[in-house]
Amino acid sequence: MAEPTLSSGPSRKYLFFTVFIAGMSTLAVEFTTSRMLQTVYGTSNLVWANVIGLVLLFLTAGYFLGGWLADRYPYHATFYALVSVAGFSSVFFLLLTSVLLRTSAAALAAINVGALLSSLVGVFFTLALPITFLGCVSPYAVRLAVRDVQEAGRISGRIYALSTWGSILGTYLPVLLLIPLAGSRVTAVLFGGLLLLVGLVGLWRSDRRTGSIALLLPLILAPFVWTWTQGSIKGYEGQLFETESAYNYVQVIRDGDCNYLLLNEGQAYHSFYCDGGRVPRVSVWSIMLAAPFFNPGPASVDNLAVIGLAAGTIPKQYTRVFGPIAVDGIELDPAIVQAGRDYFALDDANINAIVGDGRYELNQLQSKYDVITLDAYKVPYIPWHLTTQEFFQEVKAHLSDEGVLAVNVGRAPNDRRLVQAIVATLQTVFPSVHAIDVPGALNTILVATVQPTTAGNLRAGLDQLGLQADPLLREALETAVTHLVPAVAGETIFTDERAPVEIIVDSLVIRFLLEEGPERLPGLGP
Repeated sequence: MAEPTLSSGPSRKYLFFTVFIAGMSTLAVEFTTSRMLQTVYGTSNLVWANVIGLVLLFLTAGYFLGGWLADRYPYHATFYALVSVAGFSSVFFLLLTSVLLRTSAAALAAINVGALLSSLVGVFFTLALPITFLGCVSPYAVRLAVRDVQEAGRISGRIYALSTWGSILGTYLPVLLLIPLAGSRVTAVLFGGLLLLVGLVGLWRSDRRTGSIALLLPLILAPFVWTWTQGSIKGYEGQLFETESAYNYVQVIRDGDCNYLLLNEGQAYHSFYCDGGRVPRVSVWSIMLAAPFFNPGPASVDNLAVIGLAAGTIPKQYTRVFGPIAVDGIELDPAIVQAGRDYFALDDANINAIVGDGRYELNQLQSKYDVITLDAYKVPYIPWHLTTQEFFQEVKAHLSDEGVLAVNVGRAPNDRRLVQAIVATLQTVFPSVHAIDVPGALNTILVATVQPTTAGNLRAGLDQLGLQADPLLREALETAVTHLVPAVAGETIFTDERAPVEIIVDSLVIRFLLEEGPERLPGLGP
Protein backbone atom coordinates (compact mmCIF):
# COMPACT_ATOMS: atom_id res chain seq x y z
CA MET A 1 0.00 0.00 0.00
CA ALA A 2 1.51 3.33 -1.02
CA GLU A 3 1.95 6.13 1.45
CA PRO A 4 -0.50 9.00 0.94
CA THR A 5 0.91 12.33 -0.06
CA LEU A 6 1.38 15.01 2.58
CA SER A 7 -1.56 16.94 1.14
CA SER A 8 -3.86 14.09 2.26
CA GLY A 9 -3.11 14.87 5.89
CA PRO A 10 -2.36 17.83 8.13
CA SER A 11 0.65 19.97 7.36
CA ARG A 12 4.11 19.35 8.70
CA LYS A 13 3.62 22.33 11.03
CA TYR A 14 0.61 20.64 12.59
CA LEU A 15 2.66 17.48 12.95
CA PHE A 16 5.32 19.46 14.82
CA PHE A 17 2.61 21.04 16.99
CA THR A 18 1.31 17.57 17.82
CA VAL A 19 4.80 16.47 18.88
CA PHE A 20 5.05 19.54 21.14
CA ILE A 21 1.71 18.77 22.83
CA ALA A 22 2.65 15.10 23.21
CA GLY A 23 5.96 16.03 24.84
CA MET A 24 4.13 18.38 27.21
CA SER A 25 1.57 15.69 28.05
CA THR A 26 4.26 13.08 28.76
CA LEU A 27 5.86 15.07 31.57
CA ALA A 28 2.49 16.33 32.76
CA VAL A 29 1.31 12.73 33.12
CA GLU A 30 4.47 11.84 35.04
CA PHE A 31 4.18 14.75 37.48
CA THR A 32 0.43 14.39 37.88
CA THR A 33 0.86 10.69 38.59
CA SER A 34 3.59 11.40 41.13
CA ARG A 35 1.31 13.90 42.86
CA MET A 36 -1.47 11.33 42.99
CA LEU A 37 0.92 8.77 44.46
CA GLN A 38 2.16 11.36 46.95
CA THR A 39 -1.23 11.40 48.68
CA VAL A 40 -0.78 7.75 49.70
CA TYR A 41 2.84 6.68 49.29
CA GLY A 42 4.63 9.98 49.92
CA THR A 43 7.46 11.50 47.90
CA SER A 44 10.50 9.70 49.23
CA ASN A 45 13.41 8.87 46.95
CA LEU A 46 12.17 5.28 46.73
CA VAL A 47 8.78 6.36 45.42
CA TRP A 48 10.29 8.82 42.97
CA ALA A 49 12.76 6.21 41.73
CA ASN A 50 9.91 3.80 41.03
CA VAL A 51 7.84 6.42 39.20
CA ILE A 52 10.74 7.65 37.07
CA GLY A 53 12.01 4.13 36.41
CA LEU A 54 8.61 2.89 35.26
CA VAL A 55 8.05 5.96 33.09
CA LEU A 56 11.40 5.40 31.40
CA LEU A 57 10.60 1.71 30.95
CA PHE A 58 7.23 2.42 29.32
CA LEU A 59 8.70 5.20 27.17
CA THR A 60 11.36 2.76 25.97
CA ALA A 61 8.64 0.31 24.98
CA GLY A 62 6.83 3.15 23.24
CA TYR A 63 9.88 4.16 21.23
CA PHE A 64 10.27 0.60 19.91
CA LEU A 65 6.55 0.23 19.23
CA GLY A 66 6.26 3.64 17.58
CA GLY A 67 9.18 2.96 15.28
CA TRP A 68 7.78 -0.42 14.27
CA LEU A 69 4.28 0.98 13.63
CA ALA A 70 5.68 3.92 11.65
CA ASP A 71 7.50 1.62 9.24
CA ARG A 72 4.54 -0.73 8.91
CA TYR A 73 1.77 1.88 8.72
CA PRO A 74 3.35 5.19 7.59
CA TYR A 75 0.04 7.03 7.37
CA HIS A 76 -1.14 10.26 8.93
CA ALA A 77 -4.50 8.71 9.84
CA THR A 78 -2.82 5.93 11.80
CA PHE A 79 -0.52 8.41 13.56
CA TYR A 80 -3.32 10.72 14.67
CA ALA A 81 -5.44 7.75 15.70
CA LEU A 82 -2.53 6.74 17.94
CA VAL A 83 -2.32 10.29 19.34
CA SER A 84 -6.06 10.26 20.05
CA VAL A 85 -5.79 6.95 21.89
CA ALA A 86 -2.83 8.33 23.87
CA GLY A 87 -4.94 11.31 24.95
CA PHE A 88 -7.93 9.11 25.79
CA SER A 89 -5.82 6.68 27.83
CA SER A 90 -4.05 9.55 29.64
CA VAL A 91 -7.37 10.82 30.96
CA PHE A 92 -8.98 7.45 31.59
CA PHE A 93 -6.08 5.70 33.29
CA LEU A 94 -4.97 8.66 35.40
CA LEU A 95 -8.51 9.05 36.70
CA LEU A 96 -8.59 5.29 37.29
CA THR A 97 -5.36 5.75 39.24
CA SER A 98 -7.09 8.28 41.51
CA VAL A 99 -9.87 5.74 42.14
CA LEU A 100 -7.37 2.99 42.99
CA LEU A 101 -5.53 5.36 45.30
CA ARG A 102 -8.68 5.91 47.35
CA THR A 103 -8.56 2.17 48.08
CA SER A 104 -4.85 2.49 48.85
CA ALA A 105 -5.50 5.34 51.27
CA ALA A 106 -8.08 3.29 53.15
CA ALA A 107 -5.69 0.33 53.23
CA LEU A 108 -2.87 2.50 54.55
CA ALA A 109 -5.08 3.96 57.26
CA ALA A 110 -5.94 0.43 58.40
CA ILE A 111 -2.39 -0.87 57.77
CA ASN A 112 -3.85 -3.48 55.39
CA VAL A 113 -0.58 -4.36 53.68
CA GLY A 114 -2.06 -6.80 51.17
CA ALA A 115 -4.61 -4.32 49.86
CA LEU A 116 -2.01 -1.56 49.88
CA LEU A 117 0.46 -3.50 47.74
CA SER A 118 -2.28 -4.71 45.39
CA SER A 119 -3.40 -1.14 44.82
CA LEU A 120 0.18 -0.03 44.20
CA VAL A 121 0.67 -2.75 41.58
CA GLY A 122 -2.60 -1.70 39.96
CA VAL A 123 -1.50 1.92 39.84
CA PHE A 124 1.77 1.05 38.14
CA PHE A 125 -0.04 -1.00 35.50
CA THR A 126 -2.41 1.89 34.80
CA LEU A 127 0.64 3.93 33.78
CA ALA A 128 1.71 1.41 31.16
CA LEU A 129 -0.71 2.25 28.35
CA PRO A 130 -0.70 6.09 28.35
CA ILE A 131 3.08 6.37 28.75
CA THR A 132 3.74 3.69 26.12
CA PHE A 133 1.41 5.39 23.63
CA LEU A 134 3.04 8.75 24.30
CA GLY A 135 6.44 7.19 23.68
CA CYS A 136 5.24 6.15 20.22
CA VAL A 137 4.64 9.71 19.04
CA SER A 138 8.14 11.06 18.36
CA PRO A 139 9.57 8.15 16.30
CA TYR A 140 6.31 7.95 14.36
CA ALA A 141 6.42 11.69 13.67
CA VAL A 142 9.99 11.43 12.40
CA ARG A 143 8.89 8.81 9.87
CA LEU A 144 6.06 11.01 8.59
CA ALA A 145 8.00 14.28 8.55
CA VAL A 146 11.13 13.13 6.71
CA ARG A 147 10.59 13.47 2.95
CA ASP A 148 14.19 13.12 1.90
CA VAL A 149 16.96 11.17 3.62
CA GLN A 150 19.20 14.23 3.37
CA GLU A 151 16.93 16.13 5.78
CA ALA A 152 16.52 13.23 8.22
CA GLY A 153 18.97 14.62 10.78
CA ARG A 154 17.53 18.12 10.72
CA ILE A 155 13.90 16.98 10.93
CA SER A 156 14.48 14.39 13.66
CA GLY A 157 16.48 16.95 15.65
CA ARG A 158 13.65 19.48 15.31
CA ILE A 159 11.05 16.92 16.40
CA TYR A 160 12.95 15.88 19.51
CA ALA A 161 13.69 19.53 20.32
CA LEU A 162 9.99 20.38 20.09
CA SER A 163 9.13 17.35 22.22
CA THR A 164 11.65 18.48 24.84
CA TRP A 165 10.33 22.05 24.78
CA GLY A 166 6.88 20.65 25.39
CA SER A 167 8.25 18.53 28.22
CA ILE A 168 9.65 21.65 29.89
CA LEU A 169 6.21 23.23 29.83
CA GLY A 170 4.68 19.96 31.03
CA THR A 171 7.08 20.02 33.98
CA TYR A 172 6.23 23.47 35.30
CA LEU A 173 2.58 24.00 34.38
CA PRO A 174 1.15 21.14 36.49
CA VAL A 175 3.38 21.69 39.52
CA LEU A 176 3.31 25.48 39.75
CA LEU A 177 -0.11 26.33 38.38
CA LEU A 178 -2.68 23.71 37.51
CA ILE A 179 -2.40 21.22 40.38
CA PRO A 180 -2.47 23.93 43.11
CA LEU A 181 -5.39 25.69 41.38
CA ALA A 182 -7.44 22.79 40.03
CA GLY A 183 -6.11 19.58 41.59
CA SER A 184 -4.41 16.55 40.09
CA ARG A 185 -7.55 14.97 38.64
CA VAL A 186 -8.61 18.05 36.70
CA THR A 187 -4.99 18.51 35.59
CA ALA A 188 -5.02 14.99 34.16
CA VAL A 189 -8.23 15.78 32.27
CA LEU A 190 -6.85 19.06 30.89
CA PHE A 191 -3.59 17.64 29.51
CA GLY A 192 -5.04 14.35 28.30
CA GLY A 193 -8.07 16.12 26.85
CA LEU A 194 -5.87 18.58 24.95
CA LEU A 195 -3.86 15.72 23.46
CA LEU A 196 -7.09 13.93 22.53
CA LEU A 197 -8.40 17.07 20.82
CA VAL A 198 -5.18 17.53 18.84
CA GLY A 199 -5.31 13.89 17.76
CA LEU A 200 -8.96 14.09 16.71
CA VAL A 201 -8.37 17.23 14.63
CA GLY A 202 -5.42 15.59 12.88
CA LEU A 203 -7.41 12.40 12.32
CA TRP A 204 -10.36 14.35 10.92
CA ARG A 205 -8.09 16.15 8.48
CA SER A 206 -6.46 12.86 7.47
CA ASP A 207 -9.51 10.61 7.16
CA ARG A 208 -12.99 12.08 7.62
CA ARG A 209 -14.69 8.71 8.04
CA THR A 210 -12.31 7.45 10.71
CA GLY A 211 -12.32 10.89 12.32
CA SER A 212 -16.11 10.78 12.61
CA ILE A 213 -15.97 7.39 14.33
CA ALA A 214 -13.22 8.61 16.67
CA LEU A 215 -15.57 11.30 17.99
CA LEU A 216 -17.00 8.50 20.11
CA LEU A 217 -13.86 8.64 22.29
CA PRO A 218 -14.76 11.87 24.16
CA LEU A 219 -18.36 10.64 24.46
CA ILE A 220 -17.16 7.40 26.04
CA LEU A 221 -14.80 9.34 28.31
CA ALA A 222 -17.33 11.94 29.51
CA PRO A 223 -19.17 9.83 32.14
CA PHE A 224 -15.90 8.60 33.62
CA VAL A 225 -14.59 12.16 33.85
CA TRP A 226 -17.78 13.29 35.54
CA THR A 227 -17.88 10.40 38.00
CA TRP A 228 -14.20 10.08 38.87
CA THR A 229 -13.52 13.79 39.40
CA GLN A 230 -16.23 14.09 42.05
CA GLY A 231 -15.70 13.83 45.78
CA SER A 232 -12.60 14.15 47.91
CA ILE A 233 -9.19 12.69 47.09
CA LYS A 234 -9.27 10.76 50.36
CA GLY A 235 -12.41 9.78 52.20
CA TYR A 236 -11.12 9.74 55.78
CA GLU A 237 -13.67 9.96 58.54
CA GLY A 238 -13.72 13.40 60.10
CA GLN A 239 -12.04 15.12 57.15
CA LEU A 240 -12.61 18.88 57.30
CA PHE A 241 -10.38 20.06 54.49
CA GLU A 242 -8.01 18.94 51.76
CA THR A 243 -6.03 20.70 49.07
CA GLU A 244 -3.11 20.09 46.75
CA SER A 245 -0.42 22.76 46.92
CA ALA A 246 2.75 23.09 44.88
CA TYR A 247 4.53 21.15 47.67
CA ASN A 248 2.11 18.85 49.47
CA TYR A 249 -1.24 17.17 49.70
CA VAL A 250 -2.66 18.94 52.77
CA GLN A 251 -5.43 17.42 54.88
CA VAL A 252 -7.18 18.44 58.09
CA ILE A 253 -8.92 15.74 60.16
CA ARG A 254 -11.13 16.30 63.19
CA ASP A 255 -11.12 13.73 66.00
CA GLY A 256 -13.16 14.59 69.05
CA ASP A 257 -12.59 18.25 69.85
CA CYS A 258 -9.18 18.39 68.09
CA ASN A 259 -8.06 19.17 64.55
CA TYR A 260 -5.02 17.40 63.13
CA LEU A 261 -2.84 18.34 60.17
CA LEU A 262 -1.80 15.51 57.87
CA LEU A 263 0.50 15.81 54.86
CA ASN A 264 0.88 13.56 51.83
CA GLU A 265 0.52 9.90 52.88
CA GLY A 266 -0.75 11.02 56.29
CA GLN A 267 1.27 8.66 58.48
CA ALA A 268 1.91 11.31 61.12
CA TYR A 269 0.28 14.44 62.47
CA HIS A 270 2.27 17.60 61.83
CA SER A 271 0.20 19.89 64.06
CA PHE A 272 -2.87 19.72 66.25
CA TYR A 273 -5.22 22.17 67.89
CA CYS A 274 -8.00 21.37 70.36
CA ASP A 275 -10.97 23.61 71.08
CA GLY A 276 -10.11 26.37 73.50
CA GLY A 277 -6.39 25.69 73.18
CA ARG A 278 -6.58 22.51 75.26
CA VAL A 279 -3.43 20.35 75.12
CA PRO A 280 -4.58 16.78 75.85
CA ARG A 281 -1.14 15.24 76.34
CA VAL A 282 2.58 15.86 76.20
CA SER A 283 3.76 15.43 72.64
CA VAL A 284 6.92 15.86 70.59
CA TRP A 285 6.25 19.59 70.46
CA SER A 286 5.61 19.86 74.20
CA ILE A 287 8.99 18.32 75.03
CA MET A 288 10.64 21.11 73.04
CA LEU A 289 9.48 23.38 75.89
CA ALA A 290 12.29 21.84 77.94
CA ALA A 291 15.04 23.24 75.69
CA PRO A 292 15.74 26.52 77.56
CA PHE A 293 15.94 24.64 80.90
CA PHE A 294 19.24 23.04 79.91
CA ASN A 295 20.82 26.41 80.74
CA PRO A 296 21.36 27.27 84.43
CA GLY A 297 18.11 28.65 85.86
CA PRO A 298 15.94 30.48 86.08
CA ALA A 299 14.91 29.81 82.47
CA SER A 300 13.50 32.70 80.48
CA VAL A 301 12.50 33.08 76.84
CA ASP A 302 11.97 36.45 75.20
CA ASN A 303 11.76 35.34 71.60
CA LEU A 304 11.59 32.20 69.49
CA ALA A 305 12.24 31.14 65.90
CA VAL A 306 10.58 28.04 64.48
CA ILE A 307 11.87 26.32 61.35
CA GLY A 308 9.03 24.08 60.25
CA LEU A 309 6.08 26.08 61.56
CA ALA A 310 3.40 23.78 60.09
CA ALA A 311 0.08 24.92 61.61
CA GLY A 312 1.71 26.50 64.65
CA THR A 313 1.68 23.93 67.47
CA ILE A 314 5.18 24.79 68.77
CA PRO A 315 4.75 28.58 68.97
CA LYS A 316 1.28 28.25 70.49
CA GLN A 317 2.59 26.02 73.28
CA TYR A 318 5.55 28.35 73.87
CA THR A 319 3.13 31.27 74.00
CA ARG A 320 0.97 29.44 76.52
CA VAL A 321 3.95 28.75 78.82
CA PHE A 322 6.15 31.83 78.39
CA GLY A 323 3.56 34.44 77.46
CA PRO A 324 3.15 36.42 74.20
CA ILE A 325 6.83 36.30 73.24
CA ALA A 326 7.89 37.36 69.74
CA VAL A 327 7.84 34.35 67.41
CA ASP A 328 9.13 34.10 63.86
CA GLY A 329 7.81 30.89 62.31
CA ILE A 330 9.12 29.73 58.93
CA GLU A 331 7.07 27.36 56.77
CA LEU A 332 7.79 26.37 53.18
CA ASP A 333 4.21 25.73 52.08
CA PRO A 334 1.76 28.68 52.08
CA ALA A 335 -1.18 26.25 51.92
CA ILE A 336 -0.15 24.83 55.31
CA VAL A 337 0.02 28.31 56.82
CA GLN A 338 -3.44 29.07 55.46
CA ALA A 339 -4.78 25.82 56.88
CA GLY A 340 -3.25 26.85 60.22
CA ARG A 341 -5.17 30.10 60.13
CA ASP A 342 -8.42 28.46 59.10
CA TYR A 343 -8.41 25.36 61.32
CA PHE A 344 -5.71 25.73 64.00
CA ALA A 345 -6.30 29.24 65.37
CA LEU A 346 -2.96 30.44 64.00
CA ASP A 347 -3.97 34.04 64.54
CA ASP A 348 -1.92 35.01 67.62
CA ALA A 349 -0.62 38.57 67.27
CA ASN A 350 2.85 37.55 68.52
CA ILE A 351 3.36 34.85 65.86
CA ASN A 352 4.86 36.08 62.59
CA ALA A 353 4.41 33.42 59.89
CA ILE A 354 7.08 33.57 57.18
CA VAL A 355 6.60 31.55 53.99
CA GLY A 356 9.80 30.23 52.43
CA ASP A 357 12.71 27.83 52.74
CA GLY A 358 13.85 27.44 56.33
CA ARG A 359 17.56 28.04 55.74
CA TYR A 360 17.16 30.95 53.38
CA GLU A 361 14.52 32.75 55.44
CA LEU A 362 16.44 32.27 58.70
CA ASN A 363 19.42 34.03 57.15
CA GLN A 364 17.19 36.96 56.19
CA LEU A 365 16.26 37.54 59.83
CA GLN A 366 18.28 40.03 61.87
CA SER A 367 17.26 38.99 65.38
CA LYS A 368 19.09 36.75 67.82
CA TYR A 369 16.80 34.25 69.51
CA ASP A 370 16.73 32.62 72.92
CA VAL A 371 15.32 29.45 71.36
CA ILE A 372 15.26 28.09 67.82
CA THR A 373 13.31 24.92 67.09
CA LEU A 374 13.82 22.79 64.00
CA ASP A 375 10.86 20.56 63.17
CA ALA A 376 11.37 20.07 59.43
CA TYR A 377 12.51 16.44 59.49
CA LYS A 378 10.20 13.51 58.96
CA VAL A 379 11.51 10.17 57.82
CA PRO A 380 11.80 9.67 54.89
CA TYR A 381 11.57 13.39 54.06
CA ILE A 382 14.74 15.00 55.37
CA PRO A 383 15.81 18.26 53.68
CA TRP A 384 19.54 17.61 53.63
CA HIS A 385 20.48 21.29 53.58
CA LEU A 386 18.93 21.62 57.06
CA THR A 387 21.21 18.92 58.49
CA THR A 388 24.69 20.23 57.72
CA GLN A 389 27.50 21.68 59.76
CA GLU A 390 27.31 24.94 57.82
CA PHE A 391 23.57 25.24 58.45
CA PHE A 392 24.00 24.71 62.19
CA GLN A 393 26.71 27.38 62.19
CA GLU A 394 24.17 29.76 60.66
CA VAL A 395 21.65 28.75 63.33
CA LYS A 396 24.18 29.39 66.09
CA ALA A 397 24.85 32.85 64.67
CA HIS A 398 21.14 33.62 65.19
CA LEU A 399 21.11 32.50 68.84
CA SER A 400 21.65 34.73 71.85
CA ASP A 401 24.58 34.18 74.21
CA GLU A 402 22.54 31.64 76.17
CA GLY A 403 20.48 30.43 73.25
CA VAL A 404 19.41 26.85 72.60
CA LEU A 405 18.48 24.85 69.54
CA ALA A 406 15.91 22.01 69.72
CA VAL A 407 15.78 19.54 66.81
CA ASN A 408 13.17 16.84 66.25
CA VAL A 409 14.85 13.78 64.65
CA GLY A 410 13.24 10.50 63.61
CA ARG A 411 14.66 7.03 64.25
CA ALA A 412 13.75 3.35 64.13
CA PRO A 413 13.44 1.07 67.19
CA ASN A 414 16.87 -0.49 66.62
CA ASP A 415 18.47 2.09 64.34
CA ARG A 416 19.69 5.44 65.66
CA ARG A 417 22.10 6.23 62.82
CA LEU A 418 20.29 9.39 61.78
CA VAL A 419 20.16 10.66 65.37
CA GLN A 420 23.84 9.84 65.82
CA ALA A 421 24.81 11.64 62.62
CA ILE A 422 22.90 14.78 63.66
CA VAL A 423 24.51 14.59 67.12
CA ALA A 424 27.97 14.32 65.55
CA THR A 425 27.25 17.27 63.28
CA LEU A 426 25.86 19.41 66.10
CA GLN A 427 28.88 18.67 68.29
CA THR A 428 31.17 20.28 65.71
CA VAL A 429 29.29 23.56 66.27
CA PHE A 430 27.87 23.53 69.82
CA PRO A 431 29.74 22.74 73.06
CA SER A 432 26.90 20.63 74.52
CA VAL A 433 24.28 18.39 72.95
CA HIS A 434 21.57 16.52 74.88
CA ALA A 435 19.06 13.88 73.76
CA ILE A 436 15.50 13.06 74.86
CA ASP A 437 13.62 10.06 73.47
CA VAL A 438 9.96 10.91 73.09
CA PRO A 439 7.90 8.20 74.81
CA GLY A 440 5.51 6.32 72.56
CA ALA A 441 7.05 7.72 69.39
CA LEU A 442 10.02 7.14 67.11
CA ASN A 443 11.38 10.63 67.74
CA THR A 444 14.36 12.03 69.60
CA ILE A 445 14.61 15.68 70.61
CA LEU A 446 18.19 16.95 70.43
CA VAL A 447 19.00 20.10 72.37
CA ALA A 448 22.21 21.99 71.53
CA THR A 449 23.31 24.94 73.69
CA VAL A 450 25.55 27.89 72.91
CA GLN A 451 27.14 27.67 76.37
CA PRO A 452 28.48 24.45 77.95
CA THR A 453 25.59 22.84 79.85
CA THR A 454 24.74 19.65 81.71
CA ALA A 455 21.63 17.53 82.01
CA GLY A 456 21.62 18.39 85.70
CA ASN A 457 20.41 21.86 84.79
CA LEU A 458 17.21 20.35 83.40
CA ARG A 459 16.58 18.43 86.61
CA ALA A 460 17.29 21.55 88.66
CA GLY A 461 14.92 23.56 86.48
CA LEU A 462 12.15 21.07 87.17
CA ASP A 463 12.79 21.25 90.91
CA GLN A 464 12.71 25.06 90.81
CA LEU A 465 9.30 25.30 89.16
CA GLY A 466 6.88 27.21 91.31
CA LEU A 467 3.29 26.27 92.05
CA GLN A 468 2.16 28.84 89.49
CA ALA A 469 3.95 27.06 86.65
CA ASP A 470 1.77 25.88 83.79
CA PRO A 471 0.89 22.16 84.24
CA LEU A 472 1.88 21.53 80.61
CA LEU A 473 5.38 22.84 81.31
CA ARG A 474 5.73 20.75 84.45
CA GLU A 475 4.61 17.59 82.68
CA ALA A 476 6.88 18.33 79.71
CA LEU A 477 9.91 18.77 82.00
CA GLU A 478 9.07 15.63 83.97
CA THR A 479 8.83 13.67 80.73
CA ALA A 480 12.08 15.13 79.42
CA VAL A 481 13.97 14.34 82.64
CA THR A 482 12.63 10.79 82.70
CA HIS A 483 13.54 10.09 79.09
CA LEU A 484 17.00 11.64 78.85
CA VAL A 485 19.37 9.36 76.93
CA PRO A 486 23.07 9.67 76.09
CA ALA A 487 23.74 11.88 73.06
CA VAL A 488 25.90 9.39 71.21
CA ALA A 489 27.74 10.71 68.16
CA GLY A 490 28.18 8.63 65.04
CA GLU A 491 31.05 8.71 62.59
CA THR A 492 29.16 10.63 59.89
CA ILE A 493 29.20 14.43 59.89
CA PHE A 494 26.89 16.14 57.42
CA THR A 495 28.36 19.06 55.46
CA ASP A 496 27.21 21.10 52.49
CA GLU A 497 29.80 19.21 50.46
CA ARG A 498 28.72 15.75 51.61
CA ALA A 499 25.47 14.91 53.36
CA PRO A 500 24.43 11.29 52.71
CA VAL A 501 21.08 11.79 54.42
CA GLU A 502 19.10 9.88 51.81
CA ILE A 503 21.34 6.82 52.07
CA ILE A 504 20.89 6.65 55.84
CA VAL A 505 17.16 7.32 55.73
CA ASP A 506 16.40 4.85 52.93
CA SER A 507 18.34 2.07 54.62
CA LEU A 508 16.67 2.95 57.93
CA VAL A 509 13.21 2.59 56.36
CA ILE A 510 14.08 -0.68 54.61
CA ARG A 511 15.61 -2.14 57.77
CA PHE A 512 12.55 -1.14 59.77
CA LEU A 513 10.21 -2.88 57.30
CA LEU A 514 12.37 -6.02 57.18
CA GLU A 515 12.83 -6.32 60.95
CA GLU A 516 9.57 -4.91 62.31
CA GLY A 517 7.22 -5.60 59.42
CA PRO A 518 4.67 -3.26 57.82
CA GLU A 519 2.19 -3.98 60.61
CA ARG A 520 4.40 -1.92 62.95
CA LEU A 521 3.79 1.22 60.94
CA PRO A 522 2.29 3.89 63.19
CA GLY A 523 -0.95 4.30 61.24
CA LEU A 524 -2.84 7.53 61.75
CA GLY A 525 -1.97 8.08 65.37
CA PRO A 526 -0.32 11.37 66.37
